[in-house]
This record gives sequence, C-alpha cells and structure tokens, in this order.
Amino acid sequence: MIFRPEKLKIKDQRMTPFIDSDELWGYLNTAPATKAQVREVIAKSLDKQRLTLAETATLINATDPDLIEEIKQGARTLKEKVYGQRIVLFAPLYIGNHCTNNCAYCGFKASNKKIKRVTLDHDDLVAQVKALENTGQKRLILVYGEHPGYDADFIAESVRTVYSVKSGPGEIRRVNINAAPMDIDGFRIIKDSKIGTYQIFQETYHRDTYAKVHLGGKKRDFDWRLTGLDRAQEAGIDDVGIGALFGLYDWRFEVLGLVRHTNHFEAVYNVGPHTISFPRIQYASELNIDQSHMVSDAEFTRLVAILRLAVPYTGLILTARESAAVRDEIMQFGVSQIDGGTNIEMGGYSKRKENEDQDIDLEQFQINDNRSLNEIMDDLIEHRYIPSFCTACYRLGRTGEHFMEFSVPGFIKRFCQPNALMTLAEYLEDYAPAETKVKGYELIREKLDEIEDESFKTTLTGKIEQIKNGTRDLYF
Repeated sequence: MIFRPEKLKIKDQRMTPFIDSDELWGYLNTAPATKAQVREVIAKSLDKQRLTLAETATLINATDPDLIEEIKQGARTLKEKVYGQRIVLFAPLYIGNHCTNNCAYCGFKASNKKIKRVTLDHDDLVAQVKALENTGQKRLILVYGEHPGYDADFIAESVRTVYSVKSGPGEIRRVNINAAPMDIDGFRIIKDSKIGTYQIFQETYHRDTYAKVHLGGKKRDFDWRLTGLDRAQEAGIDDVGIGALFGLYDWRFEVLGLVRHTNHFEAVYNVGPHTISFPRIQYASELNIDQSHMVSDAEFTRLVAILRLAVPYTGLILTARESAAVRDEIMQFGVSQIDGGTNIEMGGYSKRKENEDQDIDLEQFQINDNRSLNEIMDDLIEHRYIPSFCTACYRLGRTGEHFMEFSVPGFIKRFCQPNALMTLAEYLEDYAPAETKVKGYELIREKLDEIEDESFKTTLTGKIEQIKNGTRDLYF
C-alpha cells in the first residue's frame, strides 16, 4: 500500500524517517501525463495550491516539448504572482573546511590530502565580513565542514562575531547556516545566536546511492541527516532549508524526494521549508563519482520549473555553481534567491584579486559565475529584476507558521517588493558606481509608477527620499 503523507499521525512522525523509495518510484511509474492532466496540474499550481506527489510526478512525466514549454510558462507566471520581480541576494562565507566525512563528490572529503585545511580565527572572520560589507552585502550563509571543532558553541560564536562587525555603512543583517545536523540541545544553542535559516541538504534521497557516495564519517547515517531539520524544529528553529545535489541519482526521483520532504514538514510542523536548493555537481578536487546521472541544462531548466509549480511558497535558491548564462536563463522559471560576488576560497574575500584564478585545493568545488556583486546587480537591473537585500520578515518574526500566514494570501509580494526597492536604494547610495546608480533609480521610478495605491506610493517614495538623505534600514 502506498504511504500517503496526508495520513500522517503527527506526533508519531516527529524525527522519524519518512522517505520510501518504492513510494516515490511508484508515483513516477504510474502518474499519467496527458495534455489535459498536465494542464490541470498547472492550473492548480497557478491557483497557489501546493501539488501532491502524484501531481508533481505528472509534471515530471510530461515529455512532449509543447507541454514542457507550458510547464515553464506556468512557472514564470507563478513566480510573478507570488514573488514579483525581486531576486534576493546573499553570499556564502566558508568558516572552516576540516571535515571527518568522506563524501565522493566533495573536495573537502577527509581522504583528500591535496586540500589545504583552514579554520578562520576571529581576526580572519572579521576581515572576511568587512570585505563583504564593503561591497554591499547584507545577507550571508556561513558554511562549515563536519568536525568536532565546529560544534554548536563554535557556530554560535561565529554568528555573533559576524553580526558585530560594522564597516562604514555596512552591516550584516541576516546570517544563515549550512552545517552538519545537531542534536536538539545543539540546535538550541545555535538558535540563541539569532541565526536565520538553517540549511541541511540530504544530497540524495535514494538510500542505496547515499550509501555509495558517503564512504565514511557521521554523514553516512542517512536517517540522522534526514531527520536533522526535525530536531531543528523541535529546538525552535522554524526557518529551515532543504536541498539535493543533482547528478548523484535520477533527477526525477530527487525532485519527488524534495517534495516529499516538504510535505513531511507541513504535516508534522504545519510549515514547509523556507527554501529549497538544487545544486548540480561541479568539478572538485579528487572528485570520484559515477557520472551517469549528470543533469543536462535542459533537464535542469525543467526540474526548476517543476519545483516552482510544486511548492509555490517556498524560496528557490540558484547558486554560482552555474554559469552566468545558465543563471540568466533559469532565473525566470521561479528562482527567488541567488548568491552574488561569490568566493568560496578559504579567506578569499579579503585576499583574492579580481579575475584571479580559483585554487581548487582551497575550495569545496568549482564555481562558474565569478562576477562581482555589482556586475550581478547591474545585470539584474538590466533584466528588470529588483535586487533585494531585505531581511524584514525575519527581524519582525514573520517566519515559520507566521511566514505562511503572510505569504499564502500573497502579502509577501506586497511587503517584499517595496522592501526590495528600499534595500536597492541603500545599495545605490552606498556602493554602486555612477552608471549602476542611474540605472537603478530608473528601475525604482518604474516600479513606483506601477503602484496603484496612491497613499502607499507616497509613503514608499518618502522612505526612499529618507534613504537618499542618509537614513538606513527602513522596511515595512
């Protein structure tokens, strides 16, 4: 009998493994994908309803080029309905690359003797944060290997250090975490440091493949990792991010795994993940994997569009693993967050010169979009996206169930787009070259002209004038 998530007994399912490979393949092997059925599923998503596993499988099984194009168009339309034209920007900051795990796809694997092992000390960390602030960054995700030295107290202390650093008009307003699963007490310690989202990627939801690519270390435990964010929720961290590393197993299965993970959270904790990430495997030092499941650009575009339709209110993150051309293509299909000005070399933000080659023996993997933050800001503005550094929802407590209360009716678009315009104005005043500043304010004027509520337009215009006159950190 197929296990159906809507039948969950909530108390019984906390911190209990919930992935059944036969269940997921059952949907993939049986879901019909006629024109009528695919269009019905798209219409449901455009009504801002999350899709079931069976409905997601219908989209996955659609192979007719015309239907695939309809799926992509549906994703474009849904992104505009829910998120407007904003793109949230952040930067990753690697804190330490010591690791006890032995993951076949990762340059930081314990067996890799080529990697130069580094942990940023206090002064190193301050230097990195200042360098990031001096380009205009406001949101970071801190990344840690899995190592006894990177325990909950270490992570919490590094978060507090990041928040304490101010350089000129710069400050970091949101610190997210990508680190190993903790026990509940560990997550409580980290929560007290005022983190934003805690990310844990399952990498692959296919148990047999998981065992083949995780060759040593605590990460070998599929179930401990799978239930990691349940423990985070039990500790009070209601803002969590999930992800899969595409290229380890069949992309169709991994998409269903992400949706299954989402409906687990909704059934048990009454809120889905805040973000889903979908990185593709890239070259790394000592990379050693079966490449038969590598995902083509066309498949990648499809899966992003399908995810957007499957989970209308979940943020989708597209990283600098992908080239600028691929990112420009895929952003239109539902992406809501990207990193910009990315440097994943240990200590790289303060020491690597512009256009200097990457040192793969100091990095977890190769990145393919090496543009500066301003180059990306400029490109987004050219394409009429609104670059956003907004952190208002998190600082006002609009997370978890509260976030859903605001986002499901469509309020987030009404909050986020004006807030995005204000953070763009901050960037233009404090960091942008003259040419970007001119183009940026042209975009702001365009977006102000689109606001039909004259009273609200007047209020927002007044706040932007305040920013021009030196006031900072305004938001709705």
